[in-house]
This record gives sequence, structure tokens and C-alpha cells, in this order.
Amino acid sequence: MKSQTAKPAAKIAAKPSPLKNFFAGITIVIILIIAHLIYYFVMGNGANFEGGDNANHPLPGNYLGIVYKGGPIVPILMSMFLMVIVFSIERFFTISKATGSGSVDGFVRKIKASLANDNVNEALAECDRQKGSVGNVINSVLHKYKDMAAEPTMNKDQKVLAIQKELEDSTALELPILEKNLTIIATLASIATLTGLLGTVIGMIKAFAALAQAGAPDASALSNGISEALINTALGIGTSALAIVAYNYFTSKIDELTYSIDEAGFSIMQNFASKHN
Repeated sequence: MKSQTAKPAAKIAAKPSPLKNFFAGITIVIILIIAHLIYYFVMGNGANFEGGDNANHPLPGNYLGIVYKGGPIVPILMSMFLMVIVFSIERFFTISKATGSGSVDGFVRKIKASLANDNVNEALAECDRQKGSVGNVINSVLHKYKDMAAEPTMNKDQKVLAIQKELEDSTALELPILEKNLTIIATLASIATLTGLLGTVIGMIKAFAALAQAGAPDASALSNGISEALINTALGIGTSALAIVAYNYFTSKIDELTYSIDEAGFSIMQNFASKHN
């Protein structure tokens, strides 16, 4: 009876939640609004500029005013930067929760030791203590192990294949939870630099256009214009670098969890093949 109730619970927990999709969408909208408010009302505050007017040059050393002069692409880049931070924090807590309550390596060793002693119930108890995605998958596989051990009509190879299929199905149900929102971080890593370059190009066009209208060359105005345009490139590269680091970190953690699941699953199948007909 326990076997019949444990598996559906894991599958239900792994189903995509419309609420989580809504959370991602509303989070992006809120971040866009916050970034624009900061840009226009904090960075664009007249106190950051000569004469108290944001149409003038920023005060010397006033970085808020300098960033504001980067132009309308700046709040978009700020939004991207904040999105990377917010979704990285969300992924960190989600993956930490998926790891479970203890060391994954220690958990795998305990599962191997329990199976070596032919104590499946102890292994199931370890899964209950570990929890998380790793514990859920191995719990499901161990219940299949018990089912196959009591199955009288199938041969050993069929039973091992059934256990392997349970491992693959359970892993496939858990992985989307771990990888959710990583696509957003990966996308930001790709487009942040391009968006920064776009802002720089627009800023350079404006700087040279203003220089042409002025008639006489003004080295100070040109250097200010170029400096302001390059703000976009700096924000874009910084955001992209942070997103790449975050994405690689989280994918490596997911790979570690997947490897641990595969290692424990292989041990379960190997143990079954050696002890059952």
C-alpha cells in the first residue's frame, strides 16, 4: 500500500505550476517598473546635475547622474541586471531545497550501505530523512525495487529494465523543477551585451550629431558624450558576465544532483541484479 501512495505524490509535486509561471512573469514586470522608477526619479533627480536640471551635465563625480546620461537603454539594462540577481537568488534556494536536508554524497553512501545489507526499508527511511529531489527520485526507485522483488511473472532482465525506467521517469519529472527560470538567466547572458552595444551606438550617434550641429569642435562635449554612451556597454557586459557565472554555477549544481541520482540508481539496479532472479 505504501508503494502505491508514494509514487503519485512525487509525480504530482513535479508537475509544472501555473502559479510559478505567473510569478516569473509578474516578477519581470515589477522589475521593469522598479528600474524605470530608479532611473527617472533617483538617477534623474536634478540634484545630480549642474544647475539642478537633468538636461545639463552631471555634477563632477556624481555617478548617478553619469549613469542617467547613458540614455533610455539604461533602465532596460538595469532591469536585466536586477532580473539576473532575483532569478539567481530564486534558483539558489530552489536547488538548495532540491538537494535535501543533508549531504548528497553522504546520502548516496547510506543508500549503498543499506542495500548492501539488503535493508530496503532503511534505505527508504534515508529517503524520507533526505527529502528534496534526490530523495524523491530514489524513494520512487526503491518502491519499484520492492515491487519487482515481489513480482512473480517477469524475468530478471525485465525487472531491472522496469527499475531503470522508473529511475528515468522520476528524474525526468524532477529535472524541470531544477532547470526552471535558467532559460531566463541564459537569455539575459546573451542579450545584455548586445543591448549595451545598442545603447552605446545610439549614444555615439547623438554625440556626433550634437557635435556636428555645434559647428566648432568641442573636445569636452565629445568626450562627455562618448563617456555617457559607454555606460551602456559597461552595464551590458557586467550584466552578461554575472548571468554567465550564475548560469554555469547552477547548471553545475544540477549536474552534480543528476550524477548522484544516477549513481544511486545504478547501485539499486546492480544490487537487484545480483540478489534477485
